[in-house]
Amino acid sequence: MNRWAVDDAGKGREAFHTTHWSLVFKAAERGTSQAQRALATLCETYWYPLYAYARRLGADPDEARDQTQAYFASLLEKNYVGDADRQRGRFRTFLITSFRNHRSKERKRAAAAKRGGGQVLLSFDYDDAEHRYRLEPIDHRTPEQVFERRWALTLLDRAVDEVRKQYRSGGKAELFDVLSPLLAGARLDRPYSEIAHALEISEGALKVAAHRLRGRFRDTLRALIAETVAEDVSIEDELRDLMRIVTG
Repeated sequence: MNRWAVDDAGKGREAFHTTHWSLVFKAAERGTSQAQRALATLCETYWYPLYAYARRLGADPDEARDQTQAYFASLLEKNYVGDADRQRGRFRTFLITSFRNHRSKERKRAAAAKRGGGQVLLSFDYDDAEHRYRLEPIDHRTPEQVFERRWALTLLDRAVDEVRKQYRSGGKAELFDVLSPLLAGARLDRPYSEIAHALEISEGALKVAAHRLRGRFRDTLRALIAETVAEDVSIEDELRDLMRIVTG
C-alpha cells in the first residue's frame, strides 16, 4: 500500500528545526552509549537498502552480504560517520556514495578478512533480506532508485513501529491495531460505528482517535526525517521526496 497518511503533514504545525543531523552526530561521538545506540539505529535503518542496492548492481547474495557487512564494519571501526558533511544535505546521499566507493576500492574477500578475520561484527538477517529482495517486483529502476525506495519504505515502517510502541505503552494497543490500516491509506475492515461499539466508545470519539493517530504518525515520520537532513534541506521537501519515491 502506497497511500501513507502524510499528505497534509505540517499543516497547522510548527516546522521541525532542520539544522541538525542529530542521529548522525550522536553516532559519530565514539565511546558513548548514546553513540552506540545511534549507530545501531543507522545500521538498522540503512543496511537492507544498501543490500538491495548491491544486489541490483549485480552482486550475488553472498557478495551483497559480504559487501554490506564489510561496509558497516568499516563504519564501526573507522568512524566513517564522522566524515559525513551535513552541509551536503541528506545523509542517505552520503551513505550511498561512501558505500559505492567502499565497494569499488576493496575486494569482498579481502575486506571480510580485514574486518576481523571473518568474524561477523554485526547481526543482520541476510536470509530474510534475500527473501525480501526476491519478492521485490521486477522493474526497470536503477540501483540508486531501488536504494531510495527501500530507504523510504524503511522510514515509513520505523514510523509505524514507533507509533505502535507509543500506543502500547499508553495502554491503547487495541485502538492502534484497529486503526493502523489508515496509516497506509487502506480502509478499515468494518464501519466506524461497529468498531466503536466493540471498543465501547462513541463513533465520534473513534473518528477523533483516527485523526490523532494520523497526526502522531505524521509527526513521528517528520521527526525521523529531521534526524538525517541538514539546514539546506527542509523537512517538507524531504517528505515530499519520500512520498514521490514510494508512489512513483
